[in-house]
Amino acid sequence: MNLKNKKILVTGADGFIGSHLVERLILMGCDVRAFVFYNSFNSWGWIDSLSPEVLDKLDIFQGDIRDPFGVKKGMEGCEVVFHLASLIAIPYSYHSPQSYVETNITGTLNVVQAAKELRVLKVIHTSTSETYGTAQYVPIDEDHRLQGQSPYSATKIGADQVAMSYYSSFDTPVAIIRPFNTYGPRQSARAVIPSVIIQILNGKRILQLGNLEPTRDFNFVLDTVQGFIKIAEHDSTIGEIVNIGAGFEISIGSLVYKIAEIVGVDIEIIADDERNRPDKSEVFRLFSDISKANDLVNYSPEYGFDAGLKLTIEWFKDKDNLNRYKDIYNI
Repeated sequence: MNLKNKKILVTGADGFIGSHLVERLILMGCDVRAFVFYNSFNSWGWIDSLSPEVLDKLDIFQGDIRDPFGVKKGMEGCEVVFHLASLIAIPYSYHSPQSYVETNITGTLNVVQAAKELRVLKVIHTSTSETYGTAQYVPIDEDHRLQGQSPYSATKIGADQVAMSYYSSFDTPVAIIRPFNTYGPRQSARAVIPSVIIQILNGKRILQLGNLEPTRDFNFVLDTVQGFIKIAEHDSTIGEIVNIGAGFEISIGSLVYKIAEIVGVDIEIIADDERNRPDKSEVFRLFSDISKANDLVNYSPEYGFDAGLKLTIEWFKDKDNLNRYKDIYNI
């Protein structure tokens, strides 16, 4: 499918990955409707930070993914839907799990039901590598068993199953993208890479962090966006779940010292128990097998880890960007 000139809805467009995806689609010549979370401040999240050249071409729809009427209204006239709207903070899911069920599971049901009724050409539903839980083997392929080790990951497993059930039951053209740990400009300060960068750039040399032993497969945001677009463009992905990652793993501890090395500072790390997951909820290893993505859509990441980190650090060094963040731990 050629996406150029297609009318495309992006849910979660106001978020980290969603805003980058919106930018890319506009540059490709797509007609984009950005579904942003309605609020009384009239804030469009990260969409507000995009260039006038992008904003002038955007169709903004304010709504709530939990409301089926608004979701269907926002989807009217759209041919392709990228569904990214989700609650994603794992610690917050420990004390507010119902909001994750309503947003992640019910929100996804609203999207695929509207897609079925409106005969949308394709829905790209966003999963997460957290659905795999701690790796039983590496690299992790799409046949790896699913493990709900947090309320967040359990709701994402449920959302994936709802999305795929509409493909199986009604032939709704659904493809599922399963990104591994995405990082880059605009990421929330609750994630480890922004948290470390913000602490260092604010002059701290003693950093408060959680568990340093787990490994993650960090993928630069523009590579994740490339994965979304390729999965949308290829009909071979309908009815499929596709990992998108870097095919690379690094421990949190090594990552932190790598960031300090790039910035050029010496640091000390102290444990902050508030940032640790419960023992049985911790995912100790994530490392992607992206061979299916390569076979189906010719996907391979373009940015090396060091290059992506340097671009991310440079973005945070801009005072206008850094000042958007509070140097406070946020679950």
